[in-house]
Amino acid sequence: MSEQGRVAPARRRGLADEVADRIREAIFAGTYGPGAPLREVELSGALDVSRGPVREALLRLEREGLVRSEWHRGATVTTLSPDDVAELDSLRAALEHLAVQQVVAHASDDDVAAVEKAADLMDRAEDAHEMVRRDIAFHDAVYAAARHRRLEEAWRAIRSQVHLFLLTRVGLAAAGYLSHIPEEHRELAAALRARDTGRALELFATHRRHAFDVLTGPAATQ
Repeated sequence: MSEQGRVAPARRRGLADEVADRIREAIFAGTYGPGAPLREVELSGALDVSRGPVREALLRLEREGLVRSEWHRGATVTTLSPDDVAELDSLRAALEHLAVQQVVAHASDDDVAAVEKAADLMDRAEDAHEMVRRDIAFHDAVYAAARHRRLEEAWRAIRSQVHLFLLTRVGLAAAGYLSHIPEEHRELAAALRARDTGRALELFATHRRHAFDVLTGPAATQ
């Protein structure tokens, strides 16, 4: 076989995956907030790895939308602009609309039970960051219950950005989020259990609007 026709040897990328996981979790835990610098030298020292895997990890996180790189600033945690917020909200709305329809039409009782369990677990969150993780886990369960592989893949493509969206929302108004969000999710799960498409779509839209209003309200522009 000619050189041109050969497949290039595979590269081991496990270390970069692990480094990306560690940095992602640090962002989600609030160690690095929006706009925080992510310096290769500091990260390689903290994680006890060379700069190569760190560089690869930052590129992966940039593809996820969690990191932005500029030649004069280096890598920083993404700060969501008003356009980012609007685009994420509209795309999430389109995906959730289909997800609700799919869950009502195709989810098994066990699938819906998994959604209900995810909602119940939100009561056990000890702080805002854990609540956001459980919030995302609830939506993971909804997309899994939809039984639509490509829809679930589309959700996975924006999942980290939605996580950042919710962290930004919590940073602006944590009290309301912590007090109301578990009950909101139980209502969402109940509408899915009742196979009530209209009610579920209405509740999911209201749920999204609460977060969107926080991110576009007066507190977001101060």
